[in-house]
Amino acid sequence: MIRNSNFTKIEKVLCAIGCSGYIHRDFKAIKNGAEQNGFIHIGNPVLPGFRRIDEPGTIISIILKLEDGQTAFGDCVDVIFTGIAGRDKIFNAENYIDYVIKEISPKLVGRQLNNFRDLAYEFDNLYNENKKIHTAIRYGVTQALLHAVSLSLNCTMAEVISSEYKTNIVDKLIPILASCQRDDSMQLDRMILKKVDLLPHASFTDINKHTGLKGEKLINYAKRIVNRIKEIGDKEYKPKIHLDVHGTLGDLFKMDFDLMSDYLGELQKATFPYDLLIESPIIAKSQQEQILGFKKLKELLNKKGFEVSLIADEWCNTFDDIKLFTDEEVADYIQVKAPDLGGINNTIEALLYCKKNGMKVYLGGTGNETDQSSRITSHIALACNPDFLLSKPGFGGDEGIMILHNEMSRTLTILSETRQ
Repeated sequence: MIRNSNFTKIEKVLCAIGCSGYIHRDFKAIKNGAEQNGFIHIGNPVLPGFRRIDEPGTIISIILKLEDGQTAFGDCVDVIFTGIAGRDKIFNAENYIDYVIKEISPKLVGRQLNNFRDLAYEFDNLYNENKKIHTAIRYGVTQALLHAVSLSLNCTMAEVISSEYKTNIVDKLIPILASCQRDDSMQLDRMILKKVDLLPHASFTDINKHTGLKGEKLINYAKRIVNRIKEIGDKEYKPKIHLDVHGTLGDLFKMDFDLMSDYLGELQKATFPYDLLIESPIIAKSQQEQILGFKKLKELLNKKGFEVSLIADEWCNTFDDIKLFTDEEVADYIQVKAPDLGGINNTIEALLYCKKNGMKVYLGGTGNETDQSSRITSHIALACNPDFLLSKPGFGGDEGIMILHNEMSRTLTILSETRQ
């Protein structure tokens, strides 16, 4: 319930450089065989804007000082594997802070905060040198605007979205996918003890080290997860197994979808009796190849009776991309990867489009995000009801789940009290 009609305005804009929840990685350099040394990779970066293959992520916090004394903020941030598959190049805060201060801030000052949707549309469609401004900037500015409008209206961010987009706020927590480190067995144990809804996400980017030259390492990994769930989990605990393979299956099987589907059938057997979700089995060279490849793989899995759900991520970045993938029924799930869409208004629209058209959808993002962008994501989830959420920021598991779970729980408690 919106509880204030005396709208305030933005009085001043401040900008602060900060840390992201993880790092940037040059995906092309890694795919080209860069040698790993501990956490980092040795060699020169390949993608534009990278100074090294692995480098700490930075963010710009957009801080809005309101006339009534309140403060709203949002964080400009991009994904870990930035600069590939149609994404904007790497976002380094120091390269964009002056532009944000000089060009974006003046456009925000004096704006009345009574409608998020119109403001978000405007700032999501700003151009610089005949190109939309960086997705990270649009992401952070629109977060700050949603937060500011909710403060102006004296309501939660979920209520603003519900009111403006005509949705019903759910009355329960949205399931969360625990984003775990691939080789951290103690972290996996904690996620099992906490009964997370889906796990472990992990990250499989190297055929030799992660997947195996015959796919054996990935299958053995899946078996270890299943065995550990059975060993220490409660009897009634039945999580879904989610594995993000970052296109390694396409590389391993050289885009032979018949072989790939048989392999996924074996992987399904390894994860039985738990449902199996595979994200990004392939990363093709173009969007059209990605669509055709996913459809072929999905068709073969269905024909052979293998119950494996495919999730589309790469080449499915913008709202238009998501509409295309949904209309073409490319996958079983679409990941709406919030930072890739720029303005969070696009994230909202994409989630609602998927649900309206019968596509399962998960509200994702990146470990590279922040506490604030993650909290705002939880409000979007409550208002738009995706099938599940990706835990973020970082890959600690515990911290991301805590932030999302607690923000949803607090919000639902507030809403429950106001309805009485």
